[in-house]
Amino acid sequence: MTFKFETRAIHAGQEADKETGAVIPPIHMSSTFKQDGVGNHRGFEYSRTGNPTRNQFEELMASLEGGRYGLAFASGSAATATVQLMLNEGDHVICGDDVYGGTFRFFDKVMRRFGVDYTFVDTTDPVNVSNAIQENTKLVWLETPTNPLLKVSDIRAITDITSKHGIMSLVDNTFASPYNQSPLDLGASMVLHSTTKYIGGHSDLVGGVVVTNDENIHEQLRFLQNAAGAVPSPFDSWLAMRGIKTLAVRMERHAMNASRLIEYLLERPEVATVYYPFLDDHPNSQVAKEQMRTGGGMISFDLKDGKNAAYNFLKGLELFTLAESLGGVESLCEYPPDMTHGSIPEERRAEIGINPGLVRLSVGIENVDDLIADLEKGFANL
Repeated sequence: MTFKFETRAIHAGQEADKETGAVIPPIHMSSTFKQDGVGNHRGFEYSRTGNPTRNQFEELMASLEGGRYGLAFASGSAATATVQLMLNEGDHVICGDDVYGGTFRFFDKVMRRFGVDYTFVDTTDPVNVSNAIQENTKLVWLETPTNPLLKVSDIRAITDITSKHGIMSLVDNTFASPYNQSPLDLGASMVLHSTTKYIGGHSDLVGGVVVTNDENIHEQLRFLQNAAGAVPSPFDSWLAMRGIKTLAVRMERHAMNASRLIEYLLERPEVATVYYPFLDDHPNSQVAKEQMRTGGGMISFDLKDGKNAAYNFLKGLELFTLAESLGGVESLCEYPPDMTHGSIPEERRAEIGINPGLVRLSVGIENVDDLIADLEKGFANL
């Protein structure tokens, strides 16, 4: 029997403990495992290589993303780095021009040192991806929706292009979550999450995951996961599974609150532009509505009076916590130019539209009237 998403989030990979009947599987904190003879183990040798709790989490994430294989990592950045380790000197990667600052930093400042080349293009137009393909292109890296401008790319159109050229494709699904978007069903080779965000959902863990249906990719990543060793602890794996149990209901509330806040922001004269995938005037709203279940819980907007206005607005907030990260039950706010995207050069930020007045909100699941009242305080502080 094939269960719906909400049911899989609670049950997949999380059967009751066989020995005790415990409904919640135990955390296997052991770093190593007894062998009955040399090379004769019971499925586990050493927790970097494999751990029962981590395996359960990987199985759960594979189920939620409709994939065969899940691989967990110590952070979203660790997952990103391990995928890049599949590449060789002289390989070429096409990446979206509006991605998380840490992703850009790793590609541009680290991987280029090892002879991997990167071309950053606006992936909202699949033609740009097609035009950027070279003979040595091995991977197309997408964020959709993007961080922080919430641009949306047509996953199916782009994966149709990559499959014709035998190129791997990866979708960073962190902003959408597997509840809102299923990149593997749209042809992606891999889907990646920072599980720190919506997967965990409670701002109490750091982690990452990659899911794939491709056996060859899985074998490469499983080797690199063990060889590089950037794996999560059993406790963080358990925390992520606990968070996932409420993922569906949380995502619905995030989106519901975001919709109300957008209505409010659109009426504010201090706001120049609101960025949200399901807004009718979003340039890719139709694509977003076709490949996403809801518009999600992330909102970005430009204040007309620039950086000083943004700083004063953020200083006036009380309920929205000024902090990096996103996807927790609590609402967060931040200033991308000096925080999450500070590693991107100023001239490049200007090119892609990260303006001096940009504010990013991660909308939590609090009472929406309280959130609106808090935004009022921010605007009153301008």
